[in-house]
Amino acid sequence: MPVEAKLSHTAAMVLEALHGGYVYGFSVMEVTGLPSGTVYPAMRRLERDGLIASKWEQQSVADAAQRPPRKYYRLTRSGRLTLDAARRRYPLLEGMIPQAQELERA
Repeated sequence: MPVEAKLSHTAAMVLEALHGGYVYGFSVMEVTGLPSGTVYPAMRRLERDGLIASKWEQQSVADAAQRPPRKYYRLTRSGRLTLDAARRRYPLLEGMIPQAQELERA
């Protein structure tokens, strides 16, 4: 996907959330307020387009936390460049999602 490609506001919010440290689906849903039926299809499209990449956590880690395994996402280089372009298109996007580290300190 070219850097200048126009993203939907939803896709831009997902990229911003991932950039902010919300790296699995449910955390993206919590911070954006978007439902799973919006977030997960957007993440699949972003991954298909090479803007994000994913990796399943090890089963032993999930077992130790007594929960199902999480699929963790990260921005790719193209995703970071596209997020920069989206921030120019949606000026209020930047700062809309609190950094995950800020919440941990609070």
